[in-house]
Amino acid sequence: MDYSRFLSVVSAAREENLIRLTSSLAEKKPSVIMISGGMPNPNYFPFKTASFTIEDGTTIEIGEAMMKRALQYSTTEGIPELLSWLKDLQMSLHNPPTAKYSPDQGQMEICVTTGSQDALSKVFDMLVNPGDNVLLEDPSYSGTVSALKPLGCNIIKVPTDKHGIIPKALKEILSRWRPEDAKKLNNNLPKFLYTVPNGSNPAGTSLTADCKKKIYQLARCYDFLIIEDDPYYFLQFEKTKAPTFLSMDVDGRVIRCDTFSKIISAGLRLGFLTGPKPLIDRVILHIQSSTIHTSTFTQILMLELLHKWGQKGLLEHADRVMEFYRTQRDAMLAAADRWLKGLAEWHVPTAGIFLWIKIKGISDTYQMIVENALDRGVSLVPGQSFSIDSSAPTPYCRASYSFASPDQMDQAFQKLAELIKETV
Repeated sequence: MDYSRFLSVVSAAREENLIRLTSSLAEKKPSVIMISGGMPNPNYFPFKTASFTIEDGTTIEIGEAMMKRALQYSTTEGIPELLSWLKDLQMSLHNPPTAKYSPDQGQMEICVTTGSQDALSKVFDMLVNPGDNVLLEDPSYSGTVSALKPLGCNIIKVPTDKHGIIPKALKEILSRWRPEDAKKLNNNLPKFLYTVPNGSNPAGTSLTADCKKKIYQLARCYDFLIIEDDPYYFLQFEKTKAPTFLSMDVDGRVIRCDTFSKIISAGLRLGFLTGPKPLIDRVILHIQSSTIHTSTFTQILMLELLHKWGQKGLLEHADRVMEFYRTQRDAMLAAADRWLKGLAEWHVPTAGIFLWIKIKGISDTYQMIVENALDRGVSLVPGQSFSIDSSAPTPYCRASYSFASPDQMDQAFQKLAELIKETV
């Protein structure tokens, strides 16, 4: 693939930071006397050791030597041992066809990011010029909408149903172009499709394997990239997980965002990007001139935990987290059945942490949710937060079952039901 046609003017202009490059090369040769980098002397960092107790009662110890490394600058793309561990994980979970490709063919590459939101922001910066067409599922994650709007692109809404993006609707949208136009310069074809394929935020929908295959074929036909933002991958409630876009990516056109926020810690801000090397390399150049790298301390702590657990331990922990959220989902659905039947509609989420509720008889939920519900002691999110046109009325609101207790969910929906009856 010719990846240069996807790059924004800003990304194409980025150049290698020679200081970062020479420091990175020197770190790979321990015998080199390093007087190139501006690294502070770790002997004068005040923190010497750390100990962390994990859920099984065992501890992770970071000794003085490791602490010096954890508090120091590190390579932009991520510390080597963590990158190696993550590559092995992606091979086990997704086995991307691109893993065996050459770099210019779109060989699978990984970089560590400061959470997946940081990754998304840098991917959009890499791809979007003002006036570019991009495809977004509707409704869509508010963080994505907020990141894209200031870039001046033309956001094309792709309709969804209870399974997420509707392939037939996507095909109809794309029919305004011809597949052969993809071979022309300045063709104005959409550059990418953005989707949260599992437990989407806010709708809680999950794409089926068949839908993904149809969408990927359309991407091949019209030569656009797929941004697979999958923070709820480990929170799928069905026993068999649908194959990922990364697992079917024979062209090197999928950029996948993963995060540890939902299963290990949101505050550690640790995510990772997987995609074709020519594109991941452009993201790394951006990181060089922005955050420089994700916190070394965060990476070291995560690496120690992953080494302690192994892949088997990580997946077992993820399954325990998933079971908790499935129980929480069931509690929220029970509360919805008890109080909102006849007043609202919803689909059963098969992944994630959200319930997307359509209120009957109300064309716009904004005032009811933002003002009246809060006065009653209930906090939900109005549907406008997830609309590309935030001024358009919507009968939807989003509830999350991640944090509240079953009793609190029941109380919240009882109050919401009372409010709906008063409003209609």
